[in-house]
Amino acid sequence: MSKTVTLRISEDHYRRLKAYAQADNRKLSNAVETLALKQLDEELFVEPSEMKEILSDGKLLGRLKTGHGQARRLKGRFIE
Repeated sequence: MSKTVTLRISEDHYRRLKAYAQADNRKLSNAVETLALKQLDEELFVEPSEMKEILSDGKLLGRLKTGHGQARRLKGRFIE
């Protein structure tokens, strides 16, 4: 089921989004949704080829497993 979201943006940002939507022959709400989902995909997910490379690196997987265990036990230190 669709949800309604109120979004407060500057007039300049509104004009840019509206121009993007019109150029792509979309409604403004669809353009905003599409852009937001695209950004989420780029930020949160790994490309299949990258994941294959990660999963094939035994040394990396071992280090990740060790780090995960330490984090669960609140051991180690966080580096910024």
